[in-house]
Amino acid sequence: MSFIEYPDREVMQLDLANKIAGELRSALDHQDRVSFCVSGGSTPGPVFDTLSDVSLDWDRVDVLLNDERWVPESSERSNTAMLKRRLLVNKAAHARLIPLYADVPTPEDGLAGLMPAIEAILPINVLLLGMGDDMHTASLFPGADQLGLALSDEAPTLLAMRAPGAAEPRITLSANALKTAISTHILITGEGKRKAYEAARDLPAQDAPVSVFLPQAHVHWAP
Repeated sequence: MSFIEYPDREVMQLDLANKIAGELRSALDHQDRVSFCVSGGSTPGPVFDTLSDVSLDWDRVDVLLNDERWVPESSERSNTAMLKRRLLVNKAAHARLIPLYADVPTPEDGLAGLMPAIEAILPINVLLLGMGDDMHTASLFPGADQLGLALSDEAPTLLAMRAPGAAEPRITLSANALKTAISTHILITGEGKRKAYEAARDLPAQDAPVSVFLPQAHVHWAP
């Protein structure tokens, strides 16, 4: 684990985008296709803006989300829609998006159809995670209905997830799937999340799900 502190968010976002671009470029030197698994929400948006203009063989990059809210792309809560606006544009428009949502009523209904395409691109080459103040990452929330399974060695690649801290049902990659990543970055901002990160280092995974990724992660923080 490494903890990298930046003077401000702009410097962090540019540096992280450059690091990720370098890792993807290096992986493309050795593989026909590479996978880039990313977080949703607002925090990574500026990183995506920068990456979208980077010169890479984007047509050989598979992009997928860590997790998704079970809402259509027309919803302002859709991570897929955010990804299409912020990352999969400009030069990165040639990347292939691996879907994590289907037009069916529940995430349970969508699991069987979505899982094969995701399993086909594992292991993940580059993983970008976020973290909430409650120490969740992806949709691995403390108190979630299937958290125990999602953190276990027997977890499938994808799970439906419902949690008190989540407004909608979710679909999420399991810890098993996320931990296949060759390179893992965690992006956090603000004093609250720094305190949460520091607490997570000493808490069990059921209370701080992000902790299972810390041993292999580069944690990037700015005020």
